[in-house]
Amino acid sequence: MRALLALELEPGHGGPLFLAIAEAIAGDIMRGRLRPGVRLPGTRALAQELGVHRNTVDSAYQELITQGWLRAEPARGTFVAQDLPQGLMARTVRPAPVEPVVPPPVLTFSEGAPDPKLVPAKALARAFGRALMSPAFRAGADYGDPRGMLSLRQTLTTYLGSDRGVVTDPARLVITRGSQMALFLAAKAALSPGEVIAVENPGYPLAWGAFRAAGAVLRGVAVDAGGLNIDALEAALSCDPRIRAVYVTPHHQYPTTVTMGAARRLQLLELMKRHGLTLIEDDYDHEYRFEGRPVLPLAARAPVDLPLIYVGSLSKLLSPGIRIGYALAPEPLLSRMAEARAAIDRQGDAPLEAALAELIRDGDLGRHARKARRVYRARRDLLVEMLSAHLGDRVSFDLPAGGLALWLRCEGVSAEVWAKRAEQAGLALLPGTRFAFDLSETQAFRLGYGALEEGQIARAVTILARSWPG
Repeated sequence: MRALLALELEPGHGGPLFLAIAEAIAGDIMRGRLRPGVRLPGTRALAQELGVHRNTVDSAYQELITQGWLRAEPARGTFVAQDLPQGLMARTVRPAPVEPVVPPPVLTFSEGAPDPKLVPAKALARAFGRALMSPAFRAGADYGDPRGMLSLRQTLTTYLGSDRGVVTDPARLVITRGSQMALFLAAKAALSPGEVIAVENPGYPLAWGAFRAAGAVLRGVAVDAGGLNIDALEAALSCDPRIRAVYVTPHHQYPTTVTMGAARRLQLLELMKRHGLTLIEDDYDHEYRFEGRPVLPLAARAPVDLPLIYVGSLSKLLSPGIRIGYALAPEPLLSRMAEARAAIDRQGDAPLEAALAELIRDGDLGRHARKARRVYRARRDLLVEMLSAHLGDRVSFDLPAGGLALWLRCEGVSAEVWAKRAEQAGLALLPGTRFAFDLSETQAFRLGYGALEEGQIARAVTILARSWPG
């Protein structure tokens, strides 16, 4: 439905005409005259109605889109945004004698989420439809195994062997609703309540939450330029005999993105075996390697008698909304994980698992991965170029060889203060303190760029530079 606008422009506004138009539209939204989802007239039609130039109306619309009042949909038009918070006031509206409400950020550097717009939606929809119509699904057969659909476990076995050098069989795999569930199940299987797991510091807070929910106690171990510091881990093991497991993200350490080198990987595996510990390897974004030779997981070279739980996800390759993860583990860890999974999620999402198995078999997932790597590499390169041009030596970073995020260091200024200033200007950031195990001041940001298009990256860096508190 398209709205008919009868705007009342405030007399004697004194400012640019496009701001007066923007204020009038925002006022109609606040009064409820323009409801969420309503389509606005085109810029040409409204310009003729108001007797102004079309560019003036276009500038008003762009101002409201930036503030979050409107959204533009290519080939469809401009609409009132659906997710307007209660009490939101436009920055262009003159202040009332009450505490002003800061509009929500319109751009976000995420923690490293992929772009859902790149999902091979048509191929996935076709595969999902075929799964729903399959005789097995209609008969209810093969849908009761808490380890997940056999077809997906079989295709993942082939995929992990050819793509990552991980040799396994379907019986050692459990499919989960995202890697978060896999991490919870891993901790339940590897640790008794009150036992300790060593985690990276800085590290991944959601993994810490999964471990705590499973009853584990956490101990932070320092990360340096090579990933988890082995000397620091050895010192922790000497001080705390309760440590029974270690959690690592060796491919792209979360959040710093560094890759653990071959020598340190061998040191870690030797240390695990010597102390009889369980190693939980989170390979959350293995598909995104842009330069250099592929780095194989620890699971590809670990001794067969080392209790290692390898966790991966298809959500990072597709979309956060597609909740499919998996874990590879030896017996009896796998049986304990499957038992715990059955208690909280009896059979998972069988049609989605069957559809993803088909995407892997038919090569659609591989083609999507190759396309996504090209897109994300271009976005990474643009982000690096923009940061260098706009911030220069005020920040520092190492070029990540892959992944969907960059670790930006900003020694000399407060990352928390910088984040607050950027938020007021419309950009949401994740300061390094969010990833510090001991909540210490970490003057850095994790800039997840994957979900931002090129124009958005350029605007985000511009806001970041203008918000610099130094």
